[in-house]
Amino acid sequence: MDTSLISIFLLAAVAIIALSVFFTFVPVMLWISALASGVRIGIITLVAMRLRRVIPSRIVNPMIKATKAGLDLTINQLESHFLAGGNVDRVVNALIAAHRANIHLEFERAAAIDLAGRDVLQAVQMSVNPRVIETPVVSAVAKDGIEVKVIARVTVRTNLDRLVGGAGEETIIARVGEGIVTTVGSSNSHKDVLENPDMISRTVLGKGLDAGTAFEILSIDIADVDVGKNIGAHLQTEQAEADKRIAQAKAEERRAMAVAQEQEMKAKVVEAESEVPLAMAEALREGKLGVMDYMNLKNIDADTQMRSTLGKMNDPGKDGDNA
Repeated sequence: MDTSLISIFLLAAVAIIALSVFFTFVPVMLWISALASGVRIGIITLVAMRLRRVIPSRIVNPMIKATKAGLDLTINQLESHFLAGGNVDRVVNALIAAHRANIHLEFERAAAIDLAGRDVLQAVQMSVNPRVIETPVVSAVAKDGIEVKVIARVTVRTNLDRLVGGAGEETIIARVGEGIVTTVGSSNSHKDVLENPDMISRTVLGKGLDAGTAFEILSIDIADVDVGKNIGAHLQTEQAEADKRIAQAKAEERRAMAVAQEQEMKAKVVEAESEVPLAMAEALREGKLGVMDYMNLKNIDADTQMRSTLGKMNDPGKDGDNA
């Protein structure tokens, strides 16, 4: 084969490799698309993005959408947001949605919302189309002691000015539940709540529960109201049972003290009776008690024991017990 032909093949291969590397490093087709869409950007700028480890398509394509939507954005704004770790495409979509809905939203605020971890596009969509949040079953007790179970639906829309640093849906649900408990608890009867459930909505809505949150409450609607247990009667029953146990404990304490006192008195009686023979012996020794007196005392004692025995034998109750 001729050496000139080999040289031509080698040069063609080198040229193809060089062009492949060039078109890979320099996004010419992306540059042409940008120019065709009216986005003024130079090849050097695209090459500089490669050097800064920025994917040019992540910047140029959102820039094309923003330009076609009539937004006044710059390449530096989008590139700086990308380098900060933000989602450029989502921010641009949110700005376009806000522009179409005549909602004032600047790029810096949208970028801050995105960097804060919030979905800025969803926030704009909720600002246009309000969202309904349903609370769990809230249990409250009226003044008459009857439990009332309430389910509320809260219609909210995003407040873009308070989205960064504002509280979320959990705070809204907690505040609405607190307002329901307070309103029902201040009612004299559960019947008042059942007759006018809208008074809960009016009272709770007038408390300004959306302060410090990322939402604006549009309405609070009562979805369901049910009557629960008679909490007041249940508490009174438990209190009465507790008082009964306390009274029983005090009575048992008094009975134990009486038994102890009875045993103490019996012990004293036994002790006193044990001193009788000693006193009688002392009286005999000193001549204060004669032998006949002692014998009469014994006869009286024996006669008493006999009468007691006969009385027990003739007692019907004792016989029945013995039977």
